[in-house]
Amino acid sequence: MDLNMAKKRAEELHALLNQYSYEYYVLDKPSVPDSEYDRLLQELIRLEDQYPELKTPNSPTQRIGGKPLEGFQKVTHRLPMLSLSNAFNEQDLRDFDRRVREKIGPDYAYVCELKIDGLAVSLRYENGLFVQGSTRGDGTTGEDITQNLRTIRSIPLQLNEPITIEVRGEVYMPKKSFEALNRERAEKGEELFANPRNAAAGSLRQLDPKVAASRNLDVFLYAIGEHGPLDIKKHSDGLALLDRLGLKTNKERRVCQSIDEVLAYIEEWQGKRPSLPYEIDGIVIKVDRYDHQQILGETVKSPRWAIAYKFPAEEVVTKLIDIELSVGRTGVVTPTAILEPVRVAGTTVQRASLHNEDLIKEKDIRLGDFVVVRKAGDIIPEVVRAISERRTGREVPFSMPTHCPECGSELVRLDEEVALRCINPKCPAQIREGLIHFASRNAMNIDGLGERVITQLFEAKLIEDVADLYKLKREDLLPLERMGEKSVTNLLNAIQASKKNSLERLLFGLGIRHVGAKAAKILAQHFGHLDKLKMATEEELQGINEIGEKMAQSIVAYFRLPEVQELVEELRQVGVNFEYQGANLETTLQSASILAGKTVVLTGKLERMTRNEAKERLEALGANVTGSVSKKTDILIAGEDAGSKLTKAQQLGIEIWDEERLLQELNK
Repeated sequence: MDLNMAKKRAEELHALLNQYSYEYYVLDKPSVPDSEYDRLLQELIRLEDQYPELKTPNSPTQRIGGKPLEGFQKVTHRLPMLSLSNAFNEQDLRDFDRRVREKIGPDYAYVCELKIDGLAVSLRYENGLFVQGSTRGDGTTGEDITQNLRTIRSIPLQLNEPITIEVRGEVYMPKKSFEALNRERAEKGEELFANPRNAAAGSLRQLDPKVAASRNLDVFLYAIGEHGPLDIKKHSDGLALLDRLGLKTNKERRVCQSIDEVLAYIEEWQGKRPSLPYEIDGIVIKVDRYDHQQILGETVKSPRWAIAYKFPAEEVVTKLIDIELSVGRTGVVTPTAILEPVRVAGTTVQRASLHNEDLIKEKDIRLGDFVVVRKAGDIIPEVVRAISERRTGREVPFSMPTHCPECGSELVRLDEEVALRCINPKCPAQIREGLIHFASRNAMNIDGLGERVITQLFEAKLIEDVADLYKLKREDLLPLERMGEKSVTNLLNAIQASKKNSLERLLFGLGIRHVGAKAAKILAQHFGHLDKLKMATEEELQGINEIGEKMAQSIVAYFRLPEVQELVEELRQVGVNFEYQGANLETTLQSASILAGKTVVLTGKLERMTRNEAKERLEALGANVTGSVSKKTDILIAGEDAGSKLTKAQQLGIEIWDEERLLQELNK
């Protein structure tokens, strides 16, 4: 076959494979068996191997993922990707409807759509070809994730018409894919994803597209962004256009002529929600006509013509079989409810948080009770209350033990805390949990060293403290279950690589009481070296902004312990880095940002990012983010519903920014 014949055949294969993908992934109506699709794909791969010039970015063969990226490039959205205001009850929706009616009169309709719990993305097509995909980011600037989006088979690489258009939607992970992924991660001893949304977001932000390709992601497109001339006058017509172009939309949408019809739609889908193969967390309501949307306009944060109704946390009833106790790395003994398996917000739940002994007594929760369970924030299962009217008399009140369930030491309450603690430093549960924390993502970030592997190493008596991790040898690991040559090599390489981490990761990983990730960075930046921090006095520590009395006492007490001094020397001998490797304070203050060296307070609700995201970005520019307003505060950033902090800042004459002003500075 010469080049011309190969080119013609490749075009035929493109058309066939795109058609079959559309039928399978968008219409859910495959016309050929999987084996036929695979046969044609292999034929195309062979042609492209023989004639590399036939391989294009939009070839169906490119869905398997290309070479790993070094990092994500920034993308500026030509039209901002605004977030939606939220409604939590019927009155919020009727207030929204009243505002719409007052502005545009009685002649209007709404489009109701399921609110997919995923990650918002923008897809750009030029002359019908997919050229760029990006995350929403802060609404103005996102990240280029084109390679990862190409791996999602429901995203067409070529539209049915040669149109230039930007479309917006939600990438999500189906429930089955999520459950399979977490099973696989559990087997590898890796940290589980909390929910499908986190899993989808984590998959799209993988630098290796092959990882994203393996995660079985999907998409629903729900809006048109920037575009050329289009002869459509309604949002519902726009969704029909997306269908015509071969893009996947959610077919459960409905045009409603009144707010009462909207409420009926919400009630219907609140009941149907568990039966869906994907997670939803609410309903999006949009004014249908585009001219009405223009009249209503938008704020800097959100459109006035749309609102998102958020479902209340789903509650279910099941039986409490037992209460299990676990000992954390700080010695806190935590009770966990063991339940008869029950589906809650899309996943099967068998364990739920009971927080502490006082809460159990306050709610009068007994062994054998029927209890109401929900997922806080649709993520963490918790026991809400016991159903006392269903008691038979066989239920048993629960009492916390007086001694540690792991080592038998007496449990105590420190500083009038609610929690009971084991204060035995040799308690095996604390040692094991401390090791898990040390290797975790926010600490030393040792890939492959999850809870299962650490438990295995601990039970095999290969490790007793964190320094022992750096003494592990290949011959120690190979006899262990699920430890082949490749996994052992990868684990040892990851442990070696962690030696080079900056000081703040080591400090956080050591698990010093009251020292979180932020405090660890402040301390590392201030002292520069672990040896200097070891010698610091309480007075010196309290002189550092945001280091209080309790933390200072805890740090000094920690480094006085003989076993800690011995551990530090062991870590030194195995070559763990003790120096801070980030920008020091002097360097940061020389940064071009006007935020460098400023004391900043965040208050109120931000629409385009979380408070944590804002805090991280401010600190990256050299700002010192604190929690309270004082005369030392330079800037207050006030989001929606800012309260007493805003009033105090106004009284003190402190400079006040809104979120838009903050974004302008962050995006410079």
